[in-house]
Amino acid sequence: MRSKVIDSARALGLDVNVQRLPDTRASAADAAAVVGCGAARIASCAVFVGDGDPIVCIASAECPIDRDLLADALDVAEVRLASDAEIRAATGFSASSVPPFGHGLPVVVDAVLLTYATVWAAGGDGQTLVELEPERLASCTAATVATVTTPV
Repeated sequence: MRSKVIDSARALGLDVNVQRLPDTRASAADAAAVVGCGAARIASCAVFVGDGDPIVCIASAECPIDRDLLADALDVAEVRLASDAEIRAATGFSASSVPPFGHGLPVVVDAVLLTYATVWAAGGDGQTLVELEPERLASCTAATVATVTTPV
């Protein structure tokens, strides 16, 4: 799956740096230590279902996604976290490996991520991270950029 993500990045014109993690169960803090950044720069790619349709929401792993803010950003009545089976069916990836692109779903990027020059996100398997510019990611995926997290 990692090669699919790298190929998708190239097709979108994204320049990504790829890093392998030694453990598939790495926490955001563990991943940050491996790549040498703060945990706030680890981007979580969570799949939600909004009014019946799957979407990917990308936010800092340190900031909880507020479902009401996400629903407002999507202009939908209801948003819920997708089940593992729904995530696999919609993206082709496991819940812990969903990349920020390469799945064909609508994307919402939390505005806080745009304050960083680069962020690290899942690379399609449990051991790969890709570093990319969040502004380029938002542009290449035609993402909705909105504040969808609450400060911790």
